[in-house]
Amino acid sequence: MGKITRQEIAKMIDHSLLHPTMDDQTLREGIELAKKYNVASVCIKPYAVKMAAGMLEGSDVMVCSVIGFPHGNSRVDVKVFETERAIDDGAVEIDMVVNTGKVLTEDWDYVFNEIRAIVSVTKKHGVALKVIFENDFLPEDKYKVRLCEICSELKVEFVKTSTGYGFVKQSDGSYNYRGATREDLVLMRKHSDPGVEVKAAGGIRTLEDTLKVRELGVTRIGATATEAIIEAVDGGKAGKPPEGY
Repeated sequence: MGKITRQEIAKMIDHSLLHPTMDDQTLREGIELAKKYNVASVCIKPYAVKMAAGMLEGSDVMVCSVIGFPHGNSRVDVKVFETERAIDDGAVEIDMVVNTGKVLTEDWDYVFNEIRAIVSVTKKHGVALKVIFENDFLPEDKYKVRLCEICSELKVEFVKTSTGYGFVKQSDGSYNYRGATREDLVLMRKHSDPGVEVKAAGGIRTLEDTLKVRELGVTRIGATATEAIIEAVDGGKAGKPPEGY
């Protein structure tokens, strides 16, 4: 395995600008950082898509937005409307959260039809769709496997592990999330069609983390620590990831 370049790492990153406390100045600074490092995309809150599209015009950085974020509970027609508006405002990638309650109910017809409704919009406009499973909410692998099968049948572009905001009550009473785990990434790569890519989100904070998930077949990550990850490449730390992930 040859040395991984700075650009290869950058083009794995969707720079995440989704925290609810981010004000407009913080968003602008994040967009400029993404442009500086020439990442794959800026993943930004829906109201700011138009601003991001304007600031990134002429660059190679794409604009991504989120649908039904972070809990996926909106009606299907609302998710469709959100998707259409995001695309109208300049988004060329869409990260959609599935309806977790319907997944856990195993109402697979509903889940299939919801994703199909969004796919019909994204395919029409030549926009990539990433379907977020929120794996921390799914206690058994069977739910993740079925979602991979549905996404493969519908030919979505990506399956994605998490929003980064799927907090679950832990044994000590605190709320936290595991995010993109090795086990889930291996499972999602195994059960998705080869044409469906895998995005890891939640807990990918270092170059080492990035290299580990890349080795598992992940082609895109969601990250807030973009600068630290890319600058570590220049520090000569890129190469074969350590064992144990």
